[in-house]
Amino acid sequence: MARALRLAERGQYTAHPNPMVGCVLVKDDVIVGEGWHEKTGEAHAEVNALRRAGEAARGSTAYVTLEPCSHHGKTPPCSEALIKAGVRKVIAAIQDPFQKSSGHGLECLLEAGIEVQSGLMQSAAEELNRGFLMRATRQRPFVRLKLAASIDGAISMASGESQWITSPAARADVQRLRARSGAIMTGIGTVLADNPSLTVRAADIETGGIQPIRVVLDRHLRIPVSAAMLSLEGTTLVCRTGDHDATHLLSSNVEVVSFLSVDGRIDAHEVLMELAVRGVNNVLVEAGPSLAGYLLGRNLVDELVIYQAPHIMGSQTMRLVNTPSWTTLADRKNLTINDTRRFGPDTRIIATLNQAD
Repeated sequence: MARALRLAERGQYTAHPNPMVGCVLVKDDVIVGEGWHEKTGEAHAEVNALRRAGEAARGSTAYVTLEPCSHHGKTPPCSEALIKAGVRKVIAAIQDPFQKSSGHGLECLLEAGIEVQSGLMQSAAEELNRGFLMRATRQRPFVRLKLAASIDGAISMASGESQWITSPAARADVQRLRARSGAIMTGIGTVLADNPSLTVRAADIETGGIQPIRVVLDRHLRIPVSAAMLSLEGTTLVCRTGDHDATHLLSSNVEVVSFLSVDGRIDAHEVLMELAVRGVNNVLVEAGPSLAGYLLGRNLVDELVIYQAPHIMGSQTMRLVNTPSWTTLADRKNLTINDTRRFGPDTRIIATLNQAD
């Protein structure tokens, strides 16, 4: 199963919105076939493993990181393929999280006389597909907030000068975060100040042509037609409140959608639910201190990725997050540090908010 999980991870840039899935076929303690879901719309992990195994699949045990599907979608059911191949036993790490199909794949296998088991390395499999599972169970994507700051918590000088706080190695790692995401969210302030493209540009990352949806929270629809992202291929979703005039954007590569407002801001939770409907499992937030603070305040951040550069920028700077309602120590958000590693001279910290907060 550990091998199947490593194989599944190979689909991290190309499988979404489908889950990352790996499959290993074992017969007489020898691996006879293995595969992973390489790209959405193409063969699933089980089918790829069966193709590589050929006749050796008959009588084998299949270790698969997610319950084999039992429905006809873009590809035939994997449970049916396993039955036809004569697999003797199927061990799944986790069951399908979608209620309509959960357990059905295993039931089909049982009815065909195949021995089934689930739960092996379940926690690792759930960790691998956190976004997919969250979309299935909570109807919103997994939200990852990326922050980059000096060691004293500054993201730019007071003038707005910020290029570059972190090193090329750290910025290259951000490209990998983007490639793993179904959408990248930012605020209109960042668009007006930095004119970002919010695309995956690293030549060493093979995405199969997939680009994340670019999401801009722009309550009053201030985004200019000259914004760089509007001329790029892919979807740019501009989120507004009310019925602010979108005439100037009609000829641009953009979709404008209206959302409710909460406390004078776009309801970010509603935006996330819309992204889930569009099949987005993971959202990467690359924004300024205002949107970052707003999402933290509403407990809409599932993971923080903080790049900390080893320099001090001093007092004439902008801080990491803007949280005017946090006025006492009791308001602070306590973090659990899950991973710390170096990228060039910088330190990357991956953390989650403590559940008690």
